[in-house]
Amino acid sequence: MNLYTNKKRWKWVLAIVALLIVGASLWYTNNLVNSIAVQETNQVKMWAAAMEQHAGMMKSTEEFFNKVSEQEQMRVDLLALAYRQVLDFSTNENTGIYLEIIKNNISIPLVITDEKGNIMFTNNLPDDQIDKKVFDDEMRQAYSKFKPIKINPGFGQIQWLYYNESLIYTELKAVLEGMIDHFLEEITLNAVGAPVIITNADGTKILSYGNLDSTMMQNSDYVTRQLEVMRSENDPLEIDFMNTGKAYIYYRTSDLVEQMKYFPIIQIIVIALYLLIAYLLFSWAHRSEQNQVWAGMAKETAHQLGTPISSLMGWVELLKMQEEPFAGTKEMEEDIERLQIVTDRFSKIGSIPVLEPTDIIPLIKDTMAYLQRRFSKKFEFDIRLPEESLVLPLVPSLFRWVLENLTKNAVDAMGDHGKITLELTESEEEVFIDLSDTGKGISKSQIKQVFKPGYTSKKRGWGLGLSLAKRIIEEYHKGKIFVKSSVLGQGTTFRIQLKK
Repeated sequence: MNLYTNKKRWKWVLAIVALLIVGASLWYTNNLVNSIAVQETNQVKMWAAAMEQHAGMMKSTEEFFNKVSEQEQMRVDLLALAYRQVLDFSTNENTGIYLEIIKNNISIPLVITDEKGNIMFTNNLPDDQIDKKVFDDEMRQAYSKFKPIKINPGFGQIQWLYYNESLIYTELKAVLEGMIDHFLEEITLNAVGAPVIITNADGTKILSYGNLDSTMMQNSDYVTRQLEVMRSENDPLEIDFMNTGKAYIYYRTSDLVEQMKYFPIIQIIVIALYLLIAYLLFSWAHRSEQNQVWAGMAKETAHQLGTPISSLMGWVELLKMQEEPFAGTKEMEEDIERLQIVTDRFSKIGSIPVLEPTDIIPLIKDTMAYLQRRFSKKFEFDIRLPEESLVLPLVPSLFRWVLENLTKNAVDAMGDHGKITLELTESEEEVFIDLSDTGKGISKSQIKQVFKPGYTSKKRGWGLGLSLAKRIIEEYHKGKIFVKSSVLGQGTTFRIQLKK
């Protein structure tokens, strides 16, 4: 028992050490993940501050462009007025100053057509319109921002003046739109790896987003869930977003950090699987080695017993040949027969067992009767067996050994007196053999250990009897043996369960 107790203590020590290692790994990895998350949050804040500065610059640029746009509108309107005054025959105003305005126009494109749409005069046209002879639908679309001016040059003719924004202003507007698109793209792509959503002040419109599935952003439920997660993790960052006023940047930890949170669990699972596989392999190797040791010891024991048994048989024959036969000769023959049975048992343990159809009822009766004669009259035996025969596939000599082991252990547990009860019951598919004693019982903490090699409650003993019984029932007979019940100070019941 001390051997097994020490082994159990070492198992607990190793388990505690393993838990400490796992706990330390979890603690370190969690701290690492938290540090990365804090660093990522700081980077997002720095990125948000940079975006706010960039947005401020874009806002200033846009305000400047708006002022330019107002001036451009005034220039275009003035040029249109000048052409109307110069070309319209119905007006008699002084045209000198208007001619000067027309002369100084070097950027505003204009086209004069007749009533049929034939182009009569052009100025400052873009390259793709210079060679056109007819004012077609494409040009009408291009010059649709301003209403054309009707001109009366005289002689009953009507002409139309089409004009547009200046080429410089158009190029400047394209540059600004490119800057806005680049700014939005920069927000989308440079969110330092963290998923980001930028909304207007009241949260009704998404201005931009980054590091999210663009195909899913069309799904309002997906956007709502993302915003809820972001709000639960971090407070939004407030920025001035160009001409939209206040805007809010919502963000959460990146998918990489989220995955790293599960790294300790994955690590533990991998280590656990590795240890489990290693344990199973070592256990299998240990059992295989143990089986070889058992078989070797059994064969050697059978071999060693064979010589003295043969010698004893010879001496018994000599005693029987004397004129006055020895009174104990018969008992000696029974004991020699018993030794032969023991030898046969050991030889069977060391080889592949062959199950034989055996009537278990007389086998149990003979075994228990033999044991009852060997113990004190103070031990009462109560054997409850059915009357009809019950044939099962057994190795008779080994099964007798199991009954002997259980009975001897029961006698040892009861001390100098007590009662042993053996009862056989059956179901449609199984047979149950319960062997009970009125001994000292087994504590709950020890019930699972009684079949372990080396476990014994006796001062003298190897702790192999129940271990051998378990091997014989489970490995050779494919049955089960276990402690059905045990109460300290009242006794124990072992159950053998066999298939029919």
